[in-house]
Amino acid sequence: MAATQNPVEYEGTYPLPEAQLDRFLLKLTIPLPTRQDEIDVLTRHAEGFDPRDLHAAGVRPVAGPADLAAARAAVAKTTVSPEITAYVVDICRATRESPSLTLGVSPRGATALLATARAWAWLTGRDYVIPDDVKALALPTLRHRVQLRPEAEMEGVTADSVINAILAHVPVPR
Repeated sequence: MAATQNPVEYEGTYPLPEAQLDRFLLKLTIPLPTRQDEIDVLTRHAEGFDPRDLHAAGVRPVAGPADLAAARAAVAKTTVSPEITAYVVDICRATRESPSLTLGVSPRGATALLATARAWAWLTGRDYVIPDDVKALALPTLRHRVQLRPEAEMEGVTADSVINAILAHVPVPR
C-alpha cells in the first residue's frame, strides 16, 4: 500500500486516524527536487513525456514474482538475536514514556521496526540483524506512529527529533 500525504491539500479531506496510520509500514520524506531537476522534469513534460508510459520512460522490471517470493523467504531466515529484539522493544517503549509525545509506538510498530531491520540487513548482504539496521530504519518506520504533544510541536519539536533523541539514549546492545 502506498499513499502520498500533502498537508497543504487538507481542504475536503481528513487526516487518517492513528490506528490507520499504524498500518503503513514506512513513512518516507522526499525533499523537493533541485532547481535543475525541476527544470528537467518540466522539459520532459513539454517534450511529450507521459508518466503513465513506464516502458517509454525506460522503466524495466528487475524482479518478478518468484524473485520477490525468494527475497521474502530469505528475509524470514534473517537471524535476530534476543538482544536486538530487546533493543527494538526498548526503543518503542521509550516513545511511550517520552514527555514530548501523547502517543508512542504500539506493539504493531515494534513488529514493523523489527521486520524492516531484518529486510535492511538482508539487503545489505547479511543474514543477521545488527543495531545499525534498527537505527537505519527507525525514522521511516516510526515517525508516523507517534503523536507530538501540542506544546512540544509549538516549541519546534518533531517526531524525527524525538526518535533521534531516543536512539541516542537507549543503550545499544554489544
